[in-house]
Amino acid sequence: MKYFGTDGIRRIANTELTPELVYKVAKAGAYVLAKHSGSAPTILIGRDTRISGTLIESAMTAGFLSYGANVKSIGVIPTPGVAYLTKKLKADASVVISASHNTYEFNGIKYFSNKGMKIPDSIEEEIEEILDSGKIEELTAQSNKIGVSEIREDLLDEYLYFFRKNFEDTFEKFNKDNFSVAIDTANGATSVIAEKVFTVLGIKHYIINNTPNGININNNCGSTHLDMLKKFVIANKCDLGIAYDGDGDRCLAIDEKGNLINGDIILAIVSKYLKEKNKLKNNTIVATVMSNLGLRKFCKDNDINFKETKVGDRYVLEEMLNNDYIIGGEQSGHIIFLDYNPTGDGILTSLMLLMVAFEKNKKISELANIIKIYPQVLINAKVSSEKKDTFNENDEINKKIEELEKEFLENGRVLIRASGTEPLVRVMIEGENQEYITKKAQELANFIEEKLK
Repeated sequence: MKYFGTDGIRRIANTELTPELVYKVAKAGAYVLAKHSGSAPTILIGRDTRISGTLIESAMTAGFLSYGANVKSIGVIPTPGVAYLTKKLKADASVVISASHNTYEFNGIKYFSNKGMKIPDSIEEEIEEILDSGKIEELTAQSNKIGVSEIREDLLDEYLYFFRKNFEDTFEKFNKDNFSVAIDTANGATSVIAEKVFTVLGIKHYIINNTPNGININNNCGSTHLDMLKKFVIANKCDLGIAYDGDGDRCLAIDEKGNLINGDIILAIVSKYLKEKNKLKNNTIVATVMSNLGLRKFCKDNDINFKETKVGDRYVLEEMLNNDYIIGGEQSGHIIFLDYNPTGDGILTSLMLLMVAFEKNKKISELANIIKIYPQVLINAKVSSEKKDTFNENDEINKKIEELEKEFLENGRVLIRASGTEPLVRVMIEGENQEYITKKAQELANFIEEKLK
């Protein structure tokens, strides 16, 4: 697609993601949504803390209103909060203005359906068709058909209530007196709500990177830069460190010793807990091809089915919906608990991890011991754009890949795939020895580069 990627439209704000383009994307979106719902749609808009957020929101709102759609502007709120409210308020759709874990100069547009899920590719394609058809100029509401917008920042309290409703009674039963959590909100969307959630649930906490100024979102903080949180956890003798990303749909953690607890480990901890409670529906977890070999072995050892999808949370969700599974996610900490919300939710993920720790009365490092994470290396081979999707048609490359797969058959894994967005072929190897797999991955990447210049 020309505009939409795997996670909406994402570009540098105001130069590539211009107000003019945003206005048109909103107008085309309102038209397509109205066509499918049969009436003038009501659309929620939420955003993260980046400086361009209000600019993009203003253009988006103008586009919606000029077609006749009505807008409720929620202000700064995590992406999963918007997804939850879309369902709860029975809105026709919603938009999140965010570039997730990217630096502040980027921004993006993600559409969600009335079910609180990212809109399907087919709807994105329809929006693109309208954008490029010239029809956009005709889509103008007249007289009393012009849409109206209202500021509804009070709706953030509804999202806070979602956590109270699901966790308050449970957490009241636990002895939490000697447990403290450090929370890194990445100067992003969770900065407006994380502290409220942990306060209302009675969990002792410190909060860092919680003073957004429009340009410090994800800047050496949050789930993509964990060093500050690691140091803080150790210096303050915290039992757990939690890091969210800019729009709050991911969560990574740090145990009391300063070790990383990634999405694969969280999936293992929570799925084992759910299985013991007879709550792991269809005895399955869903993860992507990038998930660690350790997660696959954990599933085998614990008699849990492992379902694999392409990279991207939308594919994880698709698999979950199609086959009635309730837990799935990615290494990055984007984890979906379908019983609660149809999108990844960083705060929810951290509360699920805490619930297991409190109920089992175990340290986070002990909980993480149930899974062995294999060393993993990912090296990008730079190739020409035209050739990146043809690597598996080259006999010499295939021969090299087969040799490696044979070598790592027992205790390792080899995965080669083309990047969805860049002229790269990604070479990933897992094995026992970091130094050795790095050497092997580099050799193969060099070979691919040579053959696909």
